[in-house]
Amino acid sequence: MNYRINGKGVYLLFLIITTAVYQLKAQVVTLDYYFNHEVHTNAAGKQQRYHYLWNEAQDSGYSIWGDAFKKHGATLDTLAEAPTTANLKKSAVYIIVDPDTKKESPKPNYISKGDVSVIEKWVKNGGVLVMLANDSANVELLHFNTLAAKFGMHFNNDLQNHVINDAHFNDGAIVTKDNPLFKTAGKIFMKDVCSITIKGKAKAALKKDNAIIIATAKFGKGTVLAVGDPWLYNEYTNGRLPSGFENDKAADDISAWLLKQVPDVN
Repeated sequence: MNYRINGKGVYLLFLIITTAVYQLKAQVVTLDYYFNHEVHTNAAGKQQRYHYLWNEAQDSGYSIWGDAFKKHGATLDTLAEAPTTANLKKSAVYIIVDPDTKKESPKPNYISKGDVSVIEKWVKNGGVLVMLANDSANVELLHFNTLAAKFGMHFNNDLQNHVINDAHFNDGAIVTKDNPLFKTAGKIFMKDVCSITIKGKAKAALKKDNAIIIATAKFGKGTVLAVGDPWLYNEYTNGRLPSGFENDKAADDISAWLLKQVPDVN
């Protein structure tokens, strides 16, 4: 029996195959909503989750960074419970940002030894982990560092790039031109961050003076990116920074770099 496929049939077949290939290669970027779980009372008087959310368009959200990931073909997801082998399985990139202190949450979910074990194995098998800290007054570093230590990193209890007020933006400037992490951004703004100490296979990816601000590590089949601040939230990526700062471009650069680290997709 002979089958003939006309022009429309060929196009439909091409579309089906292309869609299938895209779905196979689509990378899921998962943002933690468990270790950082800040809640406030909204205008209606109800308790509402906020701070570093994909769908949060306010200055405190990550909607612009999320759009950058989507621009590069990724799918966004969230994880509102402790990481497990099962619930991390579909994620190509897992982002943990600014774990809560008791000041931010009455019952913070600290990173446990079990959490560290699960995440370590996930990275070793090819996961791309992003750890975003903060200045030591605004992040829970003790337990976060038990995770960072597995990859030769340690977030320090210090304050770098201190910016007094908006009249001193240049105190938060970091030159990123010709840095492999930043293909298009030449200068970024990063305010009140902690530095990172490295050992073993961890490497300094960005420094300000002698302080390491961003570090990377290869671990098994996976990759780890550590930053001393949650700096890619909307307040600093929405184009409102003074001329010369390119955090919006940096969000795109970092997204592209992270996705390129995912095994078998490059």
